[in-house]
Order: sequence, then C-alpha cells, then structure tokens
Amino acid sequence: MADIVGAIFGALSCICSTPTCNCIDQHRNFNDDVDELRRKLDSLTSQKQDIESRIQEAEARGGQMVRQQVQEWLKQAEEINVKLRAFLEKVQGVKWYKHACFDRLVCRKINMVKEMLDKGGFPEGLVIERASAHGNIIPTENLVGEISTKEEIWRYLMGDEVGMIGICGIGGVGKTTIMENLHNDLQKETRFQKVIWVTVSHPLNVFKLQKKIANAMGERLRDDEEFSLKEVGIPDPNVQNGCKVVVTSRSIEVCSYLHCKIVKVKPLSQKESLKLFLDTVGDGVLQVPGLEEVLKLIVEECAGLPLAIVVIAGSMRGVDDVNVWRNALTELQVRVSSVKDSNDEIFKRLRFSFDRLDSLQVKSCFLYCSLFREDYVFSRRELIECWIDEGLIDGLPSREAACNRGHAIIDRLEKNFLLEKETFRSSVGFPFNSAGAKMHDVVRDMAIISIGPEFGHMIKTGMNLVELPNEHGWVKDTKKLSLMENNILKVPLSLPSKCLSLSTLILSSNPNLSEIPESFFGEMLALKVLDLSNTAIETLPNSISKLENLSALQLQHCMKLKYLPSLANLGGLKKLDLHEAGIAVVPQGMGMLISLEYLDLNLEEVARLKKLETLECQFDGIQDFNHFVNKFKDFQSATAYNLGVGTARDMTRRSKYELVITECEIGEECVVLPNNLEDLWIIRGKNMRSILKKTVVLEMEANELRRCLIWESEEMECVVDLDSSSSSSLCCPILDKLELLHLLILPKLCELVRVEGATTPPHILSNLKTLIIDYCSGMRKLLPLALQQALQNLEEIRVFNCEQMEEIIASSDSDASSDKFIFPKLRILRLINLPQLKSICSAKGVVVCDSIEKIVIFECQELKRIPVQLPLLDNGQPSHPPRLREIKIDKEWWESMEWDHPNAKNLLKPFLKYSRYPWEV
Repeated sequence: MADIVGAIFGALSCICSTPTCNCIDQHRNFNDDVDELRRKLDSLTSQKQDIESRIQEAEARGGQMVRQQVQEWLKQAEEINVKLRAFLEKVQGVKWYKHACFDRLVCRKINMVKEMLDKGGFPEGLVIERASAHGNIIPTENLVGEISTKEEIWRYLMGDEVGMIGICGIGGVGKTTIMENLHNDLQKETRFQKVIWVTVSHPLNVFKLQKKIANAMGERLRDDEEFSLKEVGIPDPNVQNGCKVVVTSRSIEVCSYLHCKIVKVKPLSQKESLKLFLDTVGDGVLQVPGLEEVLKLIVEECAGLPLAIVVIAGSMRGVDDVNVWRNALTELQVRVSSVKDSNDEIFKRLRFSFDRLDSLQVKSCFLYCSLFREDYVFSRRELIECWIDEGLIDGLPSREAACNRGHAIIDRLEKNFLLEKETFRSSVGFPFNSAGAKMHDVVRDMAIISIGPEFGHMIKTGMNLVELPNEHGWVKDTKKLSLMENNILKVPLSLPSKCLSLSTLILSSNPNLSEIPESFFGEMLALKVLDLSNTAIETLPNSISKLENLSALQLQHCMKLKYLPSLANLGGLKKLDLHEAGIAVVPQGMGMLISLEYLDLNLEEVARLKKLETLECQFDGIQDFNHFVNKFKDFQSATAYNLGVGTARDMTRRSKYELVITECEIGEECVVLPNNLEDLWIIRGKNMRSILKKTVVLEMEANELRRCLIWESEEMECVVDLDSSSSSSLCCPILDKLELLHLLILPKLCELVRVEGATTPPHILSNLKTLIIDYCSGMRKLLPLALQQALQNLEEIRVFNCEQMEEIIASSDSDASSDKFIFPKLRILRLINLPQLKSICSAKGVVVCDSIEKIVIFECQELKRIPVQLPLLDNGQPSHPPRLREIKIDKEWWESMEWDHPNAKNLLKPFLKYSRYPWEV
C-alpha cells in the first residue's frame, strides 16, 4: 500500500501546479521534519543540562549569582521542552493526508527551538562573580568562651601539619557556633579556593551527604554509599592539595574513625556562663534584691552549656519575683539530679524550659515542630497553618485571629530559644523571602526522645523507610505519626491496635506511594489530619468517607490523583488542599462541607461554602476567572485569598489578598479585579499594551491595590494609557493607593503614563512609594513632566539595566534653566547599568529632596552631574542633606563629576563608599 501511495504521489508530482508540488514536498519531508524537531529538542535538553551543571559548579565555588537572563532562558527552555514533547506525541498519530498542513507547524516549532538554542550561548557568561564575603556569610551568635578553641582550630587550618580536624563535645556545648564563626572568617582569607559548609542531618543518609558535597564541589558521583572522603567528593587532605576538612560531632569515635585531630569543646567557665545568662535574660534582674545569689546557682546548674544557658535564661526573662526564681532553681536541681548520660545532661536542662511554657497549647505547638526532619526551615505561614489544621489553635472567632495567635506563639518560642529565627527562601523566580523558624537539632532530639512519647508522638521522618515499622516499633497509644520524606512504597491493610487513637497521619513526600488499601482507614475514626501531599497516589479509597472527625485533608502536588470519593460525610472538614492535584472533576459532596474554612482548588464550586475564610484557587484563563469573580462575590469577604490565572504560580503568599496572572492573553480581555485586592502580579502577559486600557475593578470605591508587578510582557508599551480616545481615565482609581510598582523585562515599554491629548488625573500614582524599572530596554525617559506633581510620596527610585534610558525626570520643552523638581520624601536613588543616561533632570534643573539617605550610581558612564540641591546654611555655604548616609559610586566616575557648587565634592566626600561591582550596590 505504501508503495502504491508513493507511486501515485510520484505521478502527481509531474502534473501538479507549484502550490500542490510544495504540499507534496512537505508530505515527503514531514517525517524528516518531525525527526529534526526531536533532535533539536534533544539538543535543547542537553544544552539546558549543561548550563545547569555549569551553574551548579559556579555556585559551589561560592560568591556567584546567576544572571537574570540565564534564569529566564532556563524557565523558557523547560516550558518549550514540555510543550513540544506533548506536540510530538500528538502529531505522531496524524493521518498521511494531513501531513502537508502539519508540516508547516512542525517547521515553525523547529525554528522556535533553533532560536532558543541560539539564545543559550551566553557569551557574557552564566553568572556574575561577587566578592566572596558577600552572600556567603552565615548569621551566627558571638562567641563567649569558645575563643581559645576557635583559635586552636584556626592554627590547624592555617598550618600544614593537620588535614583532618574533629570538633567534639556534647550537644549544646557550642560546636556549631564556633564553626559558623570560622566559616565567616574564612571568607576573608585567600588560602582556600573553596569553602564548603555541609549540614549532615540525622539519621545519616550517606547518599544525600555525597550529593550535598558533590553539588558543593561541582562534581558528579556514582550511585554508591561507601562512606569515605574520596567517595563523597573530598580529596584526601595533604600538604600538596592544601585541602582541610573540619568535622563536628558529639562522638569522639566518629572523629577518630576519620583520623581527625581531636579538638574538644569545653563547657563555659562560671564567669563566662554568667555573662551569657545575663546577656540573654537582661542585666536588670541584678537590681532585684536577693536575686543575684539564686541566679548564680541557676547558672551553675546549666553546667556551662551555652544552649542550656540561653534556653533557661530565655524562659526566665521578665521574671522579677525572687520567689519564682527560687522555685525555678528547685525544679532545675530536681531535674538534673537524675542525669544518667550526656544526652540527659542537656535534655533535662532543656526540658526545664519546656515545662515553664505557660500553657498546654504552646507546648503542643512546640512539639509539633519536631514532626519535621532535622534542620527543616518552616515559613511562619506554613507552621501556623499546620497548627490550625491540628486544632492546636482553636476557639477563636476566625482563621485570621488564629493566625495572629500563631504568630504570638512563635514569638514566645523564639524568645525562649526553643525555636530559632531563620529566613524562609521562596521559590525560584519569585524574589521574596519571609520570616521563618527552625528547631536546633539538640532541642529537636529532646522533643522527640524526652517528651514526644509522653504525648503519643511517633516520628520516623527522613529515615529511608520503604515500609511502615513493625508492631513492636510503635509508641503506645500513638496519636501523631510522622512518616514524611521516606521511600514508602505501600501501606498495610490496617495499622496496629496501638493506633486506634491516631489523630494525625503524615505520609507526605513519599514519592513512590501510589496506592492505599480500601480497608486502611476503616478503624481510624479519631483521625483529624491526613497529609498525603507530594505522593504518587492515584485514588483514595471509599473508606475515607468514614473519617467523620477529619478536619484537614492535604493532597497538594498529588499530580496523579484522578479521583476522590464522595466528601459528603466529612462535615467537620475545615481545610481541603488540592493545589496542583490531578483531579479534573469536582468531588461529590463539596456542597456538604459546611465547616470548610480553607480551600485550594482548581475549580469554582465554592458557592455554598459560606464559612470559607482562606481561598487558594487556580483558573485556566481570564474568562473563567472573570466568571468566578462576578458570580461568587461572597468569596471577597474571605480574610485571605491567593488566586492564580493561567499557568501554575508560586504559592508563597506575600499579602492577604493576591492575584497572579501568568501567560494569559490579555490584549482583548477585560480583567475583573476583586474589590479588596492588595497584590497584582502580571507575568508574561500576551498582547498587553497597557493595563488601564483593559482593566476594570468590581467596586472602585473599595479599591485596596497596594503592589503591582508586571514582568516579561513583550508587548507592554505603557502602564496607563490616558490618550483622548481612551476611557481608561475612568479606571484610574485602581492606582490611587498603589505603593509599589515593579516593571521587569518589558522591551517595548516606553513610558509609564501616556498623556497625549488627555489631562493627567492629579491623584494617579499619588501614593506611590517605590518605583522599580529593570531590563526595560525601550524606555528613554522615566518620569513625564505631567506626572511629577503627583509623585510627592515617592520614597525610592530604582532603575537597572535599561539600555536606552537617557533621562530620569523628563525636561519640559521650554527653557528649563529654573526647573526645580521637588520630591519631599525621596530617600533612595539607585541607577545601575544605564549606558545612555545623560541626565537625571534638565541641564540647569535641580532635584529638591532633603530627605535623601542613599545614592547609588554604577555603570552610568554618560552621566556627569548629580543635580541634588544642597541645603544652604545661614552664611550661604552649602551643607549636605540632613539625612544623607552614603553615596555608593565608582571611584573613577566620581572624580570626573561636574558640580554646581565648587565645595560640593569635598562636602560629600565623607559619605562616599566606592564600589567596583554591581552586587555591592
């Protein structure tokens, strides 16, 4: 048959017209073009992997940051790869007579991939080098009594005699603090090319350790688990290679096994202990009559252990009754008198602080933190949500009130040093970090070993389990079971009888768990929290309907999940999280979830959920979103929502009311905004030339928009279009309260506000505080003359990487010899990499901003004048602006500057901080 078809087409080729011949040629070339597309995609995948490996190696050296355009290329390459692989699967089944039509599409896809391959060359490099001391410093505490130990280790590091150094001591004695201080000092040294910090979590997973060190070294390892330095990527330390390895451990045996030079960290002296205790609790306690002697005895009971000292001192902060102090001394003495081993030595003292927590609620919240793996960093939001799900924070009128209570509990635990402050890192591509917390490993051990079993906690987190423990390994009357971050493949038909009171079951992040037996939930009638997120679960058994006490069901990122049984019996369910789950239809019984307060769902069936307080929802497109906003107005009474339109979005909530629109066709669409919206993100908007020409609000008088971020929208020409033919001036109130405007990678953006033939409303952008413009290559003038009077609340201007930017404040067409541009609240001016920038304002104009605190100018070679008006003293001589703190600038450029007043350069010299690199500014 194929030969016959070929012969027919061969005959036709002799008599066809030219267009038909082209079509036949395309038919003949179709398979070749499909193969070519597949080869190009393979090349793109290889190029992407190579770039990622080079970035990984560069980051391992420390002190580099990935170029913005490289990050964007990697994201686009991944998206193109996914989409075109799916496209290839689709065209594989195309009938032969459709090849001519589809071949044109295949050719376009080939050109698309070729373009990406060309863009992936990056002749300027993948990363920007930064000074080694920047971005690599670990926040740490000051050393108290460990200075001599640190100096001993430093001698070994700088000398040639010792290659392996082992720092030993019981938990809480200060080993990590010493190492953090040493790590930071090494950033200032040139002896070592690489300084690598690796945290080894307990229990030890050698493969993960190998991977961490290999990543840090920029090396690839084979998949074995032999614990030797060579196998984990560290060369044997010797004089020739100059390598040094420092290991900290509670076990001298471990350090001896690795042939380390042992350095023991000794407890603090009584004098050092007293100083640390007073630094923590506050010197004011010494003013209380009769307290000093009791305080010294309590310090003695801390046995010179810094962790015990700060935790116990934290628990006594604010107490000024000497009788309470005497009682605390008695309790502490009773606890430590029963010490049996080194673990008990620290655990008993930490337990004292736990016992002093003022309520069972706070204690339970603390213990919950131990369910997660060692060194886990919580975001505050994540931790509080978990506490609410568990019912640890209840009896409050709303979820918002519960969140407020949660923040207060975290503050209390941090003040008692039972939690440590930490920065929670958001997802790649979203530059927001947030407040976080984590447990010190010794505090976590104390919670798990010394306290957890009393509360029915069984914690088997990150232990590489492939199945659940046997019955002998269970805690009696288990109430909370955490099995997260294992490799469990299947669960049994039922749990042991010890689990009849189980209220919390966490199986999240077991990536190969795909099935749960029908009978598994049959006897878990007390279950309140079920977390199966980040698993390969495909369906849930019908027995889940028996969990009438269930209050939280977490199924986020269960992408293979296609079916949920009826939820009608789960009337007590308060939280249902189906973010990025694979279900395509609304589960039955959603309308019966009358207690639901928190919903993350890709669908819109929420009309009957009257108690809903927190909503996280994703919509495929603008039309679906508009329909939702118009139809279900009740959701706008929720105390928080995070809504996404288009492709999946980052889930880190930065405000209570947030909308993220990603990769949507906005050119002809009207976006209906909720009336209490605070944050609006538009990312890769398609055919969008402005936002106010096509954007309306539901109730303009209720507008609360505070932050607007527009990124990577290639057709964007202006933010606001106020030309005479536009009715968008009616919509200007949506920007009346705007405080932050961030515009990134908008190549066609040429102006903020287009005012041709129209009058600029005096209130537009009148509350703007921060303006950020980055990689907007088509922009020449930043602030139009007509807009300057409205920007009286502007505090910060940041303009980066705009190739065509010529002027910051646009000059008038008339004689500008007397121009004064007044910005009464401007504090910070940052201008970086603006090669065509010739002036900040008109040639003779001045910027009046007595509030200025910081000026940063870098790589603006054409700029010769900083027109900040200097205040005049009574004698007529200039003075520096009263709030000025620093001017960061390139030294050579500073020397070439022209000044309106001959004394200006000397007057401002004390504020100079010369910079040669952009990351320093």
